Amino acid sequence: MKKIYFIFLTPLFLYSQNLEELVNLSIQNRLVNASQQSLDSIKDEYKSVKSGYLPKLDVGGKYAITDEETASLAKKSGNVYGSLNYLLYDGGKKSDVYDSYESTIKSTEESVEALKNDISLTVINYYFDYLSLISQKDAKLKEIEQLDSQMERLSRFLKAGTTTEDEVQKIISRVENAKVNLQEIELQIITILHNLEYITGTKIDITAGSNIKESEKVSQNSERFDIKSLEFDLQTKLSNSRAEKSGYLPTVTLDNTYTYYDSNFDDKAYENNAIDHQNILSANLKWNIFSFGETKYKYESKYKEYLASKLKYEYEKNKANVDLQLALKAYDIAKAKIKSAEANLKAAESAYEVIKSKYENGLIDNVAYLESLTEKFDAISQLKTSINDLEIKKANIIYHNGEKLEEYIK
Repeated sequence: MKKIYFIFLTPLFLYSQNLEELVNLSIQNRLVNASQQSLDSIKDEYKSVKSGYLPKLDVGGKYAITDEETASLAKKSGNVYGSLNYLLYDGGKKSDVYDSYESTIKSTEESVEALKNDISLTVINYYFDYLSLISQKDAKLKEIEQLDSQMERLSRFLKAGTTTEDEVQKIISRVENAKVNLQEIELQIITILHNLEYITGTKIDITAGSNIKESEKVSQNSERFDIKSLEFDLQTKLSNSRAEKSGYLPTVTLDNTYTYYDSNFDDKAYENNAIDHQNILSANLKWNIFSFGETKYKYESKYKEYLASKLKYEYEKNKANVDLQLALKAYDIAKAKIKSAEANLKAAESAYEVIKSKYENGLIDNVAYLESLTEKFDAISQLKTSINDLEIKKANIIYHNGEKLEEYIK
């Protein structure tokens, strides 16, 4: 019999996830993988750009037949060549392009971490909201159980003629209302599970017991990952504008080309003057002196993009600082709510016991009893909800403090 129980319970155990497992699954989903692929793409592009600044070796060849042969042009001729080319100076654009790519990569890396933290916070909210709903469901089931018990009791009294029909109908009405509320709670639970399955890409069966550790490194100077990403993006915009200024300066290239010629003259007298190879080493300078303000407008355009990004960064940074302060304040309020919920539960349980005794002895009607019963179970679920809400508030602080949420789950 024990083996049979083990066989049936094993699948449930294998597919149950605590908060740490849920977060680990979520930050490996397709959305995160897509962002990581974009990051890898930028890194490969950067490698390509750097390779483009290295010396280039080209080879080529040509075969030609001409109608009229001359001393410099054979009837049939061919050549092959090898050319080595190197960009010696480009007005400083190279270093600015490198800086742009490096800051873009850092910005994208921070953006990926920001995405992971956003998803982690969403999963944490779902997890503790789920636990709160489960506590509400349990409280509602117990309330329905109590109401059913009282309904059976009053039904017996009604048959005995010691109570009235309206008293029984009040209980029945409460039972039906409680069942509707229970269905609404179950729908919310199902919705959360579906949302988590969408995020993680797997079947979800939540295990309770996880908590969030408090952060001991809260600082007003800390930055969220998305703010860091904006900061690096700001550096990218500045490097791009500086790169456009290189258009004011000359470019210098070095070129060394070796060519081998094979000329087939019909008139053999021309062969004495023909050469069979040539090597040309050259240094080339190109300097755009006038282009109707093209370089100026390109630079101004890129620099205005930088200024716009700077304003956005400063706005988002200030907003993030306010969000952190609000998160800290919300955490203090959440702790106070737990104390209030504990006191409320204690008072509700005490009042319920007194009212229940009076009701069963016929001293008060069932209106007061039903209100007391509802208040008791509401107080039970409210306390558990407040405890779960505190965990969410701790997660919010960690998120706005720019730390990885996955490192604070226990």
